[in-house]
Amino acid sequence: MAKSKVRKKAVYTPPQKSQKVEVSPRWLVPTMLTLWLAGLAWIATFYVTASTGTNVPVMTDLGNWNLGIGFGAIILGVVLSTRWR
Repeated sequence: MAKSKVRKKAVYTPPQKSQKVEVSPRWLVPTMLTLWLAGLAWIATFYVTASTGTNVPVMTDLGNWNLGIGFGAIILGVVLSTRWR
């Protein structure tokens, strides 16, 4: 039987990465939650005031752009949630 060849060099093992745990900034979670709740409150307030005919100075002037503002705040909260570690 033929004898297998023996390796002359050691098998390469890559250096280990440091075990340092990444930590989120302290402002991230409160800002994320605030944006979610503010967007939800903005949309809810718009629908309630629009359905009852109440005149809110800035909100009435914006019309349906209020939905964009509310959903924009919620989307920013979701974007921030991707940075949470």
